[in-house]
Amino acid sequence: MSAQIIDGKNIAKQVRAEIKQSVTQRIAENKRVPGLAVVLIGDNPASQVYVNNKQKACDDVGFLSQSYHLPSNTSQKQLLELIQQLNSDNNIDGILVQLPLPEQIDASIVIENISPNKDVDGFHPQNVGKLMLRMPTLRPCTPYGVMRLLDSTGEVYKGRHAVIVGASNIVGRPMTMELLLAGATVTVCHRFTSNTPELIANADIVIAAAGKPDLVKGDWIKQGATVIDVGINRLENGKLSGDVEFESAKQRAAWITPVPGGVGPMTVAMLMKNTLTACDLHD
Repeated sequence: MSAQIIDGKNIAKQVRAEIKQSVTQRIAENKRVPGLAVVLIGDNPASQVYVNNKQKACDDVGFLSQSYHLPSNTSQKQLLELIQQLNSDNNIDGILVQLPLPEQIDASIVIENISPNKDVDGFHPQNVGKLMLRMPTLRPCTPYGVMRLLDSTGEVYKGRHAVIVGASNIVGRPMTMELLLAGATVTVCHRFTSNTPELIANADIVIAAAGKPDLVKGDWIKQGATVIDVGINRLENGKLSGDVEFESAKQRAAWITPVPGGVGPMTVAMLMKNTLTACDLHD
């Protein structure tokens, strides 16, 4: 039997509806609406699309949205000065600096200069550390979204073996913490792992987040497994591809996310969720 498709677009829509209701409630209580500031440096086309999607999401849920589009030659000092202004702005609950950044700017320094209470990407060491210590507040958006997708399938986590392919700071590592927090047994595969196919073949949950098209072969997937494909890769023919061989994996998995339309919409939805959480923390 073919796997059931986990519809990220529909679940993201549900998350946004929940957030919109919370904003309506805040207005009814004479509280201010949450505010998100998005900073884009340069003219990277993909980054511009992501920023536009985030601004549309803000409009959809009723957030205050402020956009800062800076030239590609912006210095690190200039960017840090803007971040400090936003850290001090009581109408702004979340600050998002769109990655990647130009080579003259150190992303790690930028992330550390964003107030942890306004770090709605969930990348600040303090927020990552709180997730590690089982005290999550502002969580990395993509892993947070993946957990919502898994929850939608009725996933029980405890006693289940999850294999994550990819160990990035943005997805792989915090994904490990999210799954451990939920009670799963977790294995992380990376470029030095020698038996990735064997590990995946024994996984109840597979999270593919390596950024390499069709890296995870369909015949590696265990019958009845849940497959979450985080990868978004632009092929030479212009089409988007995930990290998993979708058609063959679909014949073995019980649940699977498509690319596009799976994890991508959830990342933006959970960014909105984090912004609402940050606003609640600031009250």
